[in-house]
Amino acid sequence: MSVRATARVVAERDGLPVLESDGPLALRRTRADGPRTRVTVVGAMSAPLGGDRLAIEAHVREGARLHVDSAAATVALPGRTPGAADYDISLDVGEDAELRWLPEQLISARGSELRMHTRAVLAATARLVLRDEQILGRYGEETGTLTTRLTVHREGRPLLDQELASGPGAPGGWDGGAELGGHRAVGQQHVVDPDFDDKPPEPRRLGETAVLTPLAGPAVLVTAVAPDALRLRRLLDTALGDLAGG
Repeated sequence: MSVRATARVVAERDGLPVLESDGPLALRRTRADGPRTRVTVVGAMSAPLGGDRLAIEAHVREGARLHVDSAAATVALPGRTPGAADYDISLDVGEDAELRWLPEQLISARGSELRMHTRAVLAATARLVLRDEQILGRYGEETGTLTTRLTVHREGRPLLDQELASGPGAPGGWDGGAELGGHRAVGQQHVVDPDFDDKPPEPRRLGETAVLTPLAGPAVLVTAVAPDALRLRRLLDTALGDLAGG
């Protein structure tokens, strides 16, 4: 039996007026370091499975600061219901607000099929740090079929629209030298900061398998591949530290 569930969080300057959990998506307010309010996604059951329809909505209102992470990796698994699972994430960040969306990895287990779409809508003075990490297959196994899409709009205009498909049924060449090159961990880090208008970061390589690319707006995209989850996280953490340092 498939599951349909939507969890929702609304952050304001002085707290969380809305923190709604549903089905396998349990949202918990957790202790934060610094000025941000922190919410952790805790998996209440195995999901997403084939046929599931899951969604998370996060609204960060004017002047609020929200940090969202997860207690563990999300594992896409095959289910009894045929067909793909869908996982939709909707992020809305208002004026002078900040969202740090830093979940743990998404693991595509053999036999699974998942379509994941993350949509972010930003006001002109909003700030966003968004991390997306995909691990293709658990240790020693083949990957499932995984399609992820990230779309970001700022001031009503598109800033980024990117899709990656991998695994059985994905377009040919997904594992070739122009794509993943045999790596099984792939990730990106999207940073939007109005301060980049005055001092945009320069494009550069970050080691052998990562690159920082400025976008047409006060934003950058870090893209990385690695043999495993640990080395991928190190690449992305180093990139974020460099950006925070100026």
